[in-house]
Amino acid sequence: MALASVLERPLPVNGLGFFGLGGRADLLDLGPGSPSDGLSLAAPNWGVAEEPRIEMLHGTTTLAFKFQHGVIVAADSRATAGAYIASQTVKKVIEINPYLLGTMAGGAADCSFWERLLARQCRIYELRNKERISVAAASKLLANMVYQYKGMGLSMGTMI
Repeated sequence: MALASVLERPLPVNGLGFFGLGGRADLLDLGPGSPSDGLSLAAPNWGVAEEPRIEMLHGTTTLAFKFQHGVIVAADSRATAGAYIASQTVKKVIEINPYLLGTMAGGAADCSFWERLLARQCRIYELRNKERISVAAASKLLANMVYQYKGMGLSMGTMI
């Protein structure tokens, strides 16, 4: 039975003692309208006209250089919310494992969460396959993880 068909059926509240109401189905009557009137979801509107989006300012600087003995990765450390400077000391270079670094630009919470999740998935890969994950594979893994949230307002730019 599909979930939609279950949700469209009225609740059988006529039975004695259903929900501990002593057979008083009138206690569940919410009146006219829908319980969700006036509420909006954080998820996409699926065909309904979209509201104006937040204007994203661009400002994070991230640099990476490859040289004979390794790489140098640098990023600025300022976190802003519009004109407000939230912090001057944000770590925007995150260690995924001893051989992989990730940088973050955009929402600090989104970037931090997804890069920590990537670190965990890379560790699982190493334990299962008994070899380090490649940079390309780690990047593809991150892309596949966040793709299912496309259009849901993630604010994340990263370099692996």
